[in-house]
Amino acid sequence: MGSGRNRLTATRCEKHKGRARLFDGGGLILNVTHSGTKHWIYRWTVNKRVREMGLGSYPAISLAKARERADECRRTVAEGRDPKAERDRESGKTFGEAADSYFKSMQSKWSNDKSRHQWKKTLVETCKPIRTKQVADIETIDVLNILQPIWEKVPETASRTRGRMENVLDFAKAKHWRIGENPARWKGHLQNILPPRQKTDRKHFAAMPYQEVPAFVERLRKSNGLSSRALELTILTVARTSEILNSTWPEFDLDAALWVIPAGRMKARSEHRVPLTSRAVEILTALHDTHRSDFLFAGNKADRPLSNMAMEMLLRRMKIQNATVHGFRSSFRDWCGDETSFPREIAEAALAHAVGSEVERSYRRGDALAKRRQLMEMWADYCLGVQTGKVVTLRS
Repeated sequence: MGSGRNRLTATRCEKHKGRARLFDGGGLILNVTHSGTKHWIYRWTVNKRVREMGLGSYPAISLAKARERADECRRTVAEGRDPKAERDRESGKTFGEAADSYFKSMQSKWSNDKSRHQWKKTLVETCKPIRTKQVADIETIDVLNILQPIWEKVPETASRTRGRMENVLDFAKAKHWRIGENPARWKGHLQNILPPRQKTDRKHFAAMPYQEVPAFVERLRKSNGLSSRALELTILTVARTSEILNSTWPEFDLDAALWVIPAGRMKARSEHRVPLTSRAVEILTALHDTHRSDFLFAGNKADRPLSNMAMEMLLRRMKIQNATVHGFRSSFRDWCGDETSFPREIAEAALAHAVGSEVERSYRRGDALAKRRQLMEMWADYCLGVQTGKVVTLRS
């Protein structure tokens, strides 16, 4: 047996039989009972008084993990604090408190308000039956009580709920608020209890046939409302709703006819440069002359943008039933494929879609801005019904 720390081995922890206290050093002890159960203990001295606290059972807590926990305890003691008192203060966390902490710590990873709203609705409303229960006591039956009533009725919602519960419980385990397996885990656990989800055709956003877009844009331009300009700019730039509505003036260079969307606002978390067409610059210039906020499309309050439903409500008022705002991206993509000879990669880049494998993208560092500018001008001309005399090569 060596001296100092790390005296134990994984093999010895596993193989040892009979009552004993196995010392790893640095205050970490594996306690083995007569019945053969094993659990970790951290031992320290303060004011000449020996103190002990449990660190979890073995093998649920491995030797490596026990050493990590002992290291944390040693740091706490060195700073003059009581690790047991701090652990006990945290151990009573409810699922609701754990969920709220997880939501707060992860907010920045969601690129739009819709995602944040959906997560919060799941963790606050759907998980309401277990929010007051201690997170350490959440079991499989608690998870099933929430999932089973909706598993076959609304499978997509149920699947997302399960995944979000799993994330919260993993977060709680990492915080040492609970130990053991995750009762919301699918693979090797809930997949043996719940029936597999029925495979259904993926629902896509309703898209206006591109042949109808010019007539619609003509109608749209006759309206002077802010929502109308937001929707027209959305169509011309093929941007997502959140990208348009949350855009601010510092992102635009009208002289260079360029819009640079920062990575934090993009779905793929990568900066996206959007070439602005002549009509787009015209819209932006008029907006800039009368702007009252950093937001291009300010809502009732200057420090907030238009509602993310503003453009959808405009479509309803215009009696458009076969299209959604997001669907105009599909209209553009269909037009590219049917009416132009631009490579697929250029069309996908215009939509800010990642194309090819990660390795391929690492070698293709440019974003084909010049080619995309040509494509977007042609799309704008098409939408506006402009006959420019430009030659558009059609697919054979």
